[in-house]
Amino acid sequence: MDDKIKYELEFPIHASPQLLFQYISTPSGLSEWYADNVNSRGELFTFIWDGSEEQAKLLLKKSAERVKFRWLEDEENGNTYYFEIRIQVDEITKDVSLMITDFTEEDEIEESKMLWENMIGSLKQVLGST
Repeated sequence: MDDKIKYELEFPIHASPQLLFQYISTPSGLSEWYADNVNSRGELFTFIWDGSEEQAKLLLKKSAERVKFRWLEDEENGNTYYFEIRIQVDEITKDVSLMITDFTEEDEIEESKMLWENMIGSLKQVLGST
């Protein structure tokens, strides 16, 4: 299997870190923009898109700061890939950005970045932060 490549994206967003955290860390928040539906049982999150399901384990949750997930498929295959959504606040300007860290196949980087751009666009619409 090919190694996946790590990439990071930054999205400026007009919302408070506390509000943003609800949208990136809770099943109800994530189902508003990330997936059609999200369920959780403890650390296990089930993401549903168009009838297909993917499960991820919550690796890290730090209030008003970040969440980190690993897809169960990666965990079962012994991979250490993850995706992280981090809230960054500029100390001087107080501007808020969402920092995305993810992994993908080399030939799918542009497609993956576009997918994140679309999803963050949906989040901004939900927040009224276009």
